[in-house]
Amino acid sequence: MRAETLAIHAGNLYDISTKDVTPPINLSTTFLRNEEGGYSGGHMYSRLSNPNRSALEKIVAELEKGADACALSSGNTAGMTVFQALKPGSHIIAPDDMYWGFKKQLLTIFADTLSIDFVDLNDFEEINRHIKENTVMIWTETPSNPLLKITDISAISAICKEKGLILACDSTFASPSLQNPISLGADIVMHSSTKYIGGHSDVLGGILITAEKNELWEKIRNIQEVGGAVPSPFDCYLLVRSIKTLAYRMRGHCENGMALAHYLQNHPAIETVYYPGLSSHSGHDIAKKQMRGFGGMLSILVKGGSDEARRVVNQVKLFAQATSLGGVESLIEHRASIEGPTTTTPPNLIRISAGLEHIDDLIADLNQALAYQNK
Repeated sequence: MRAETLAIHAGNLYDISTKDVTPPINLSTTFLRNEEGGYSGGHMYSRLSNPNRSALEKIVAELEKGADACALSSGNTAGMTVFQALKPGSHIIAPDDMYWGFKKQLLTIFADTLSIDFVDLNDFEEINRHIKENTVMIWTETPSNPLLKITDISAISAICKEKGLILACDSTFASPSLQNPISLGADIVMHSSTKYIGGHSDVLGGILITAEKNELWEKIRNIQEVGGAVPSPFDCYLLVRSIKTLAYRMRGHCENGMALAHYLQNHPAIETVYYPGLSSHSGHDIAKKQMRGFGGMLSILVKGGSDEARRVVNQVKLFAQATSLGGVESLIEHRASIEGPTTTTPPNLIRISAGLEHIDDLIADLNQALAYQNK
């Protein structure tokens, strides 16, 4: 089955007695044992597994062409679960523009147990220079947040295979509809399912997908089951429901993202547009090779500094000035102010999540906000 068909059918639970076409919400926290003490229904206790969570994990694993998936309570929890599964003393190579939430985890929560080097993952010589005897993983993020850098997953995979390293990929900005890192050689794929997978800004979640069920995956599953940082049955139900329209939503996000990028690229108040769909983007050729669309995320540098960027986000009427991304509504944010004093994000950078509104309305809103900025 193609991805659009899998998205609609892979998460259904036709084996239930009532034969619901739409999977029901199963709120039970515990499940009956049979006379032999086993669990013929396949579930024992909802922290360990739940029908709605199993449906979510099955459908995402299939969409990402993986062997298994592990749903967690947030994107940050998903990343943290991978880091927790590594042996103390392990060394990780991560991108120099890594999502600030994960970077903060590594520098604070894991500062005493893991060592990290943040490098430019497009510089393969630099990567090789930082590989040590205790290096176990290269963590990639493509497209990256918020600079929309593109990493060549296949090329990094070749390095990992040569050196015996794990390749993990944060593919949140792409979604399973646009990119499948496992097919390109990744071992672990991570999504904040809060974003495009959920798609409606009303569910918090994260999910990991593995290329194979190995020792690392057993540790990750153990952390999920014993630690218990899992999404609720209702959250899983909403995510499965949202996935049914994921492919079609992503087409709209990609179309609007590209249109906004072209419009902003030619605007006199804009210094730079970061969007991998533009031929001027440094990672355009790689993105075209490993993605099936360029997504709905873009960042812009407004001419001026922080004050000028803040003025723009304060003048929009249709875009919501809010953190997060991937919902049907368009969002806009002055990124450096959310990341705090240690941020390396340019002070004049604005991050945009292109929603599914009519493109003419989105352009009109940005046009009036940028016109005000020029006054």
